[in-house]
Order: sequence, then C-alpha cells, then structure tokens
Amino acid sequence: MSLEIVFNKDFDSKSIYVMKVYDAEVSKVWDYFTQPDLLDQWWAPKPWKCETENLNFEEGGIWFYSMNGPDGEKMYSQVKYGEINDGRSFDGIDAFCDENGKADENLPQTKWLLGFTGVEEGTKLSVNMHFQNEEDMKKQLEMGFEEGFKMGLNQLEELLKK
Repeated sequence: MSLEIVFNKDFDSKSIYVMKVYDAEVSKVWDYFTQPDLLDQWWAPKPWKCETENLNFEEGGIWFYSMNGPDGEKMYSQVKYGEINDGRSFDGIDAFCDENGKADENLPQTKWLLGFTGVEEGTKLSVNMHFQNEEDMKKQLEMGFEEGFKMGLNQLEELLKK
C-alpha cells in the first residue's frame, strides 16, 4: 500500500509541512531515522548516497554526514539535535557545512520537528520545517529539496516493506 506524500509550503510562515503514512510499526520507522546504518540506506535520493561520519542521537548531540554524488560530488551537512521524546518526536537544526562540520553561512539552516504517530495504517510521519527567512526557504526549494526529500521518503517505504 503506497500512500501519497503531503508536501505543503507556506511562505508567509516560512515553513514546510510534510506527512507520509508508512505500513510499519512506529518503532521500526523511528529506527530508520535514528540509527546511522539505517539512515544511510535511504536518506540520499538515488543515485546519491548518504554516509554518516558520526551520529550521537541524544539531546545536544550531532549527526554529521555527507551526501555523495555519482560523479564524485560530496556535500556535508549536520543536524544538531534538540528535544527528543523517545519513539515519538525529535527536533534539530539542519545546516550545510564543510568537511570539518563548520556551518556554511551562505546556505539555509532549518529547524526540523519530526513526529511519529501510530495510526490504523501503521505510522504517520509528520515533518515541520521552519526557515529563518523566506529567501532561505526559496533557496532550499531551488536546490531540489522537494523532489529529493520525496524520493528519500519513498526509498524508505521500499525498505520498510522488506
């Protein structure tokens, strides 16, 4: 059962809301967002690959990773985790950075809030993203974020079916 992805953009509030329902237990979906070996399997839209350099999933911890393209491209990002409600939700600040983890001030930083809710069909994933300004939101979308994130979420759906 493949359910559509809701992807709503609200430029007035500088936010994006994404929702997808997975035919899987909450604990399993949660693991695919919090364990590096599982995240690396789906986070990057194919043919790109995600490679976790370090993941410390705790409040104040950091996920430092690279997105590796088919022609040798390598882009680094990190998420600094904020509040974590085990098995239910977590938030964090996502930023593009260099290979040493220094944030790139020319690229958007985004606050993410992810929620995992048990529903009749399995798990409802809700993602709320808040940008510092409208320009950052537009820049992120112009970089292909909507298409890439949807691809990743659909790749996750395929993995959860196994």
